[in-house]
Amino acid sequence: MSTMTKALLLTTAVLSAGIIAIAAGLLAHADGTTLASTIRAGGLGFGGTLTLILLAITTYKAL
Repeated sequence: MSTMTKALLLTTAVLSAGIIAIAAGLLAHADGTTLASTIRAGGLGFGGTLTLILLAITTYKAL
């Protein structure tokens, strides 16, 4: 697999995780949580999503 393909897969994974993090933060904020809890929810959404995507990519030996 070429380096360009790996870079595009990684970029897509990070951007997707960022979108999920924003959505998780907005949902937490809409629930009435504090700012710290909202940031924590977004961080957990980002970390969890990125971990799962990279695990799936690695499992299929794309990286």
